[in-house]
Amino acid sequence: MEIKEAKTRVEQLKKEIEEHNRAYYELDRPRISDREYDELMNELIKLETSFPELLTPDSPSQRVGGKPLAGFQTMHHREPLLSLGNAFSREDLKAFHQRVVQTVGWDVEYVVELKIDGLTVALSYEDGFLVSGATRGDGLVGEVITQNLKTIATVPLKLSEPVPVLVVRGEAFMPKKAFLELNQEREEGGEAVFANPRNAAAGSLRQLDPKIAASRQLQVFCYDLVYLEGKDIKTHQEVLEYLEEQGFLVNPLRLCTNSMEEVIAYVEQWTEKRHELPYEIDGLVIKVNSLDQRRVLGATSKAPRWAMAYKFPAEEAETRVKDIIVRVGRTGVLTPTAVLEPVKLAGSTVSRATLHNEDYIKEKDVRIGDRVIVHKAGDIIPEVVNVVKEKRTGTEIPFTMPENCPECGSRVVRLPEEAAFRCTGGACPAQLRESLIHFVSRDAMDIDGLGPAVVSQLLGSGLVQDMADLYFLTKEQLVKLDRLGEKSAQNLINAIEKSKSNTLAQLIFALGIRYVGARTGKILAEHLGSLDRLQEAREEDLMQIPEIGEKMARSITAYFQQEHNLRIIDKLKKAGVNMEMKQVAQKDVLKGKTFVITGTLPTLSRKEAQKLIEENGGKVSGSVSKKTDYVVVGEDPGSKYDKALSLKITVINEDELFRLVHSGKK
Repeated sequence: MEIKEAKTRVEQLKKEIEEHNRAYYELDRPRISDREYDELMNELIKLETSFPELLTPDSPSQRVGGKPLAGFQTMHHREPLLSLGNAFSREDLKAFHQRVVQTVGWDVEYVVELKIDGLTVALSYEDGFLVSGATRGDGLVGEVITQNLKTIATVPLKLSEPVPVLVVRGEAFMPKKAFLELNQEREEGGEAVFANPRNAAAGSLRQLDPKIAASRQLQVFCYDLVYLEGKDIKTHQEVLEYLEEQGFLVNPLRLCTNSMEEVIAYVEQWTEKRHELPYEIDGLVIKVNSLDQRRVLGATSKAPRWAMAYKFPAEEAETRVKDIIVRVGRTGVLTPTAVLEPVKLAGSTVSRATLHNEDYIKEKDVRIGDRVIVHKAGDIIPEVVNVVKEKRTGTEIPFTMPENCPECGSRVVRLPEEAAFRCTGGACPAQLRESLIHFVSRDAMDIDGLGPAVVSQLLGSGLVQDMADLYFLTKEQLVKLDRLGEKSAQNLINAIEKSKSNTLAQLIFALGIRYVGARTGKILAEHLGSLDRLQEAREEDLMQIPEIGEKMARSITAYFQQEHNLRIIDKLKKAGVNMEMKQVAQKDVLKGKTFVITGTLPTLSRKEAQKLIEENGGKVSGSVSKKTDYVVVGEDPGSKYDKALSLKITVINEDELFRLVHSGKK
């Protein structure tokens, strides 16, 4: 291949791969399989190896880090990354507003954004290319973590429209689902768990091996310009739109208003709704929109006078530890759990909280009878965070881990390199019960109606000895169980039958292989294509697959070396459970088109309209820009409609959106 032909192909591959990265990481709508993606990436790497002059810093091949770093260097930020003053009440926000108007007058507009609970980072670009990324540090000096930030697909390596210098501030975070999966894998592996998604994100970005950061499903929302040469911008709203145009991930959930009452209403709305988000926020940030007014307002040595962070009330509660019990998981890990006096927390009543492991209990010095502070890690899992030691009476009882499994009586061991205690009983009923509950769960085989109570009945009656036995149950057997009538039994049989056609990724995850989560199941399915190929794979073969490390590869091969597991797989095959990768056709009638939705649509909610567009290959943005192709308008469309008209962007209604989708027009 000639250099000219190679250059054309490299540019084409780079563009195509970045489009697929955006579809996968930002829109959560992958358009090709992982295997097809890897074929594109491998072709790019081969061309760049053959023609080194074609390798550029913005190439997608540079995202996954190579060798681990010896340590982090430090760098001085071009401009100080100041912290924010805090507001905790309506009165605090009104006082902030009063200070602003006293300085710049009543003609002031605010932009309100969600305050992502993550790790602040600064991304620096020169002539359009990412040259460095650093933590905030103390605001003046941060640690250089460029290689780790490059592994995050939502961090552009190259700007859409190069400028001489651009420094952007953003927040790196770990979505709640990724946090729970990571902690589950760490707990099952006997490793210490992260306390919250913020700590998990910070810990991931401060790994010396970039491949670890690459495996952690991190994202970055960008929200501010620290420094910019070559372009004049007047407002913060324009800043956010500009960042979107340059390829940054910008949170679309924001409000622009000149009313402090609307600001307060928006704050109160998200105080109630924050648990619905797929990521954690710890408040909202209110900023003066006009950059000229910001310059007039200025800053103290610590914080700008033109911005304020509203912090949510602490989602914590005090209660008493009535008891500490130990449950046994599907991999044999013993997890101590605090039984609490019921307390209201984050919208639900909490009566139990995880204590993780013995080290955690010793570090917190948690005792039976203690008054404790509990919160929800990742807004989901109740957890004991502190002991109120000044309220101790002397009757509290220290806790020690049992020497024998509370379920089967087998010896309990703790390996030197692990934080967890494990049951050594090969036939432990608790492990079997938890394995079955995992097998039928939503992300696994998703068998509706087969909850923990029914699983316990099936085990207690002797109808099931392993997960494969589920596929040989009959309606006549099920109707004999308590509270399971004819209709419920038939529905359960139907659900079990339906699960036979689930994806290979679901089956791999359902098997319960140690360290293999739902995401890893998908990666293995995409790369290997069948359970037979996974079963035959060697450790070194598995380690060639992205995100599969030595520990995971060893666990997978060990699973398929156990006779008991092979018997289960053989029974699943005989039952007709799908063990092959299915190719799913992707719709792309709206491919390459960007939509903005504004106003109330007649029949679709905004989320439903967004899903319809994305399922057909389109992208939905939160703001109108010159790169917007269509603005979908409903009742009371607001300023986005006006901006669409001023930019001469095509405006359509809901019916016209349906016609676009069904006619295949672009």
